[in-house]
Amino acid sequence: MEKPHILVVDDDNRLRELLNSFLSRSGFRVSTASNAAEARQRLGALDFDLIVLDVMMPGESGLVLATEIRRSDDVPILMLTAMGEAKDRIAGLETGVDDYLGKPFEPRELLLRLQNILRRNKAAAEPSGEPVRRVTFGPFEFDLELGELTQKGKRVPLTDAEVALLRALAARLGEVLSRETLSKSVGGAVNERAIDVQVTRLRRKIEPDPSFPRYLRTVRGQGYRLVDA
Repeated sequence: MEKPHILVVDDDNRLRELLNSFLSRSGFRVSTASNAAEARQRLGALDFDLIVLDVMMPGESGLVLATEIRRSDDVPILMLTAMGEAKDRIAGLETGVDDYLGKPFEPRELLLRLQNILRRNKAAAEPSGEPVRRVTFGPFEFDLELGELTQKGKRVPLTDAEVALLRALAARLGEVLSRETLSKSVGGAVNERAIDVQVTRLRRKIEPDPSFPRYLRTVRGQGYRLVDA
């Protein structure tokens, strides 16, 4: 199996080198960046399974970068910081990061946290084998057989294309579906660009803030997935 690819973003040269060496020996592929600008370049060129992101960096902070990433990408993020107050940890978690580890830390603890994050993501993506009839996400419930979406008992009107799209995503809740797969699910005649348009329209009906999708998330370079977070 291909090794998980991790992006380490930290302005501390020594720490980056140590993490690169340690994580590489622990079975990961590792890329590094010293600031937010370099991280964007890496993210634009490669797909990553997880990001280790420092909060305190010159220029843009890790919190700003994490917020930007979450607007369009569901890649797991673990934040590193020397700040230990609860309000700082809460600020990081509110951006949508998956875990938070204070500096200084034991490399072994970091490794265990990374493995746990990857394990949770893998479990969420594995189908249960049971046919799915209803799914819930946030205040919504979707009946796959009827193609009916309700929010706190009140029906949410959907077009036929939106029903087909949501049915495909809900049937494999938590799993990443490519645009090609989704295109086939809505009839096959819809091109992949049209799927992006349909996703945008559906987000307007189910997301508290469509610019920061909570339920219908983009996975960079792979497609979309529906989550119940």
